[in-house]
Amino acid sequence: MAVILDFTAQLTQMLLVLALAPLFTGFVRKVKARLLRRQGPPLIQPYRDLVRLARKDVVLAESASWLFRIVPYLVFAATWVAAALVPTFRTGLLFSWSADLIAIAALLGSGRFFLALAGLDVGTSFGGIGSSREVMIASLAEPAMIMIVFTLALIAGSTQLSTMAEFMASPAVGLRVSLALALFALIMVAIAENSRIPVDNPATHLELTMVHEAMVLEYSGRHLALIELSASLKLVIYVSIIACLFAPWGLAPAGAGSAALTIGIAAYLGKLAVLGFLLALFETSIAKMRVFRVPEFLGAALMLGLLATLLRFVSGSF
Repeated sequence: MAVILDFTAQLTQMLLVLALAPLFTGFVRKVKARLLRRQGPPLIQPYRDLVRLARKDVVLAESASWLFRIVPYLVFAATWVAAALVPTFRTGLLFSWSADLIAIAALLGSGRFFLALAGLDVGTSFGGIGSSREVMIASLAEPAMIMIVFTLALIAGSTQLSTMAEFMASPAVGLRVSLALALFALIMVAIAENSRIPVDNPATHLELTMVHEAMVLEYSGRHLALIELSASLKLVIYVSIIACLFAPWGLAPAGAGSAALTIGIAAYLGKLAVLGFLLALFETSIAKMRVFRVPEFLGAALMLGLLATLLRFVSGSF
């Protein structure tokens, strides 16, 4: 019976993040439009876009290889598996033994790797520009992510997300400077990894500014629908990691009843709403930076993560 309940909770978590990913993207767009005093699209517009793309025929370039065809499925599978490992409303899920923060970073990195290969596969100038910029961003974002993982592992004593969340929710954590530095570094990495302002603007198709959109410019139909859904899932993953590690309030413990699970789901939805509003507020209050200033932005995230690790390693109490 306990195995059935754990399987049900894990399946609910996987379906929940998949269903909420387009809604979260629509919520951010709606809040940004309201902050700019515009009507904006409806909240369910991302769902309509995905359905519309799924109904269209796939148009492939003559130079596209088999890799170009399977990359959308590989990216979606890697992203959804990573999303299934992040505790959202309950710790100790069925797959929590494999919910390692390094493994999640590796899954997201593998998806980015295949997407960059797909951008190069067709041989267009736009795809080459987008892939080179994506790899440049990843070369700085991944070391910063590793430093963040080291800091949290030194504090919680584990890289498993459920263990980290349980420790962060305990009174033994307190206020730590290293955690604040790691939080700011993680936010900067999340912005860069999801191609959000000021690193990239997901709503533009200008040649001088495109990063993610340049890589997927040749995709259409169901392939593009899978890539768009993967992008929304990736944004939810990073928001869920921030909520899980730095705001673990409301997470139901392993073996909790239906009441605790309901509270956990409600708390998770509230965290998504608050963090989505803050993301929209941040993007409307700052301008996009030049592409060649992105290394400075991610270099600052790397230094924050390194300082957090050194501060925790040297002092032990901060």
